[in-house]
Amino acid sequence: MFDAADALLLARLQFAFTVSFHFIFPAFSIGLASYLAVLEGLWLKTGKALYLDLFRYWLKIFAVAFAMGVVSGIVMSYQFGTNWSVFSDRAGPVIGPLMAYEVLTAFFLEAGFLGVMLFGMERVGRKLHFAATFMVALGTFVSAFWILSVNSWMHTPQGFEMGANGQFLPGPSWIEIIFNPSFPFRLMHTVTAAYLTTAFVVGAAGAWHLLKAHDNAHARKMFSMAMWMAALVAPVQIFLGDAHGLNTLEHQPAKVMAMEGHFESHPDGAPLILFGIPDQDAQKMHLAIEIPKLSSLILKHALDAPLKGLDTVAREDQPPVAVVFWSFRIMVAIGFAMLGIGAWSLLARLRGKLYHWSWLHRAALVMGPAGFIAVIAGWVTTEVGRQPWTIYGLLRTADSASPLDAPAVGASLLAFVVVYFLCFSVGTWYILRLMKKPPQPHEGGIEQTESGPIRTAGITPGPPQGDERQGREDAT
Repeated sequence: MFDAADALLLARLQFAFTVSFHFIFPAFSIGLASYLAVLEGLWLKTGKALYLDLFRYWLKIFAVAFAMGVVSGIVMSYQFGTNWSVFSDRAGPVIGPLMAYEVLTAFFLEAGFLGVMLFGMERVGRKLHFAATFMVALGTFVSAFWILSVNSWMHTPQGFEMGANGQFLPGPSWIEIIFNPSFPFRLMHTVTAAYLTTAFVVGAAGAWHLLKAHDNAHARKMFSMAMWMAALVAPVQIFLGDAHGLNTLEHQPAKVMAMEGHFESHPDGAPLILFGIPDQDAQKMHLAIEIPKLSSLILKHALDAPLKGLDTVAREDQPPVAVVFWSFRIMVAIGFAMLGIGAWSLLARLRGKLYHWSWLHRAALVMGPAGFIAVIAGWVTTEVGRQPWTIYGLLRTADSASPLDAPAVGASLLAFVVVYFLCFSVGTWYILRLMKKPPQPHEGGIEQTESGPIRTAGITPGPPQGDERQGREDAT
């Protein structure tokens, strides 16, 4: 009733489902950890309680997101042994140590300082607590470093030797493995995407509260900081994406052909296909809306530069074009929408209307989840575009799966779908509930001194009130 192809498809769907859920939370926690470090640093530098209020507000949200990211990540690792045991056996000598480094450095760093960050504000000195926050932020980056190194090596493998039993063995230099050709581009592009994802979540929360009260000092500060990030980093992200694309063209040309929708080679300049309906069976793009020669200009920096198409790639080596073609366009469209919001916020800031243009706030609110959609679309473009390989050009996906029957894989996939939607829906609902409430000045707080915390009987100084508050925030 079922064959190996069914089991392979279900195994791929299971990994795609679990990694999509998992990717959402690190994309948020990487940026949010850095944002928390910035907020605490500004509080220590300026002494303004407003920054401390925002730190405490987002700290609770970070704790929930971080926990869900850890739980979903643990589940993913088991699949290497259950559904992808052949891949684990063949590539384990290379990717195993890299993943172990991630645990020994990043995870231990995060776990070691997370407790101090979450519960140590009233128990340790301010410098030590800030150091803990910084270490957690550093840990999230180091984790991304190792995981992306593993992933990038699967796309652009180098520095290995083939063993007698078909295993990929590390060569004399681990530096070649870690810093493989696509790794620097993928690291910068992914981490920047995480910062933008967090910026638009913070901006959406600030916009929500500004729509309710334009003079909310906490909302103003959140929205202002988020819009600065959007305005400054969105152009950088587009530039990094272009550089990553050029690197992909060099090392994985078939993926770029699928992204561009080029079934045919263009010896005199390739058009940029904006939209169309890919037909992989017929090897043709139907109803294409295109701009002549623009793809050659973007990818080769010359209008008449030749570009090869999928007609130069064997059918069995082509990635699924429709998925890659559309996921890439979703990612690019959201990137330019982020650029537009950032430019709009700059205009509003120059005209002194950043906190008063309701349509800007509504647009920022709608864009709140855009970063998550973009990172998932980018991941789909990258990973589906690598098919039909797990290790590009060397190990096929069909040869990487465990010898399991389809019903067994299907049962575990169904269990994952049910449990994930139940658990993570509750977690996401709770995060949104926390964001719905505006940040508040904290009473009975902690007065920090160089030597440590001192419990105060009164009220922790809050942000300026009334006209004084509005004047200071307008000036900022």
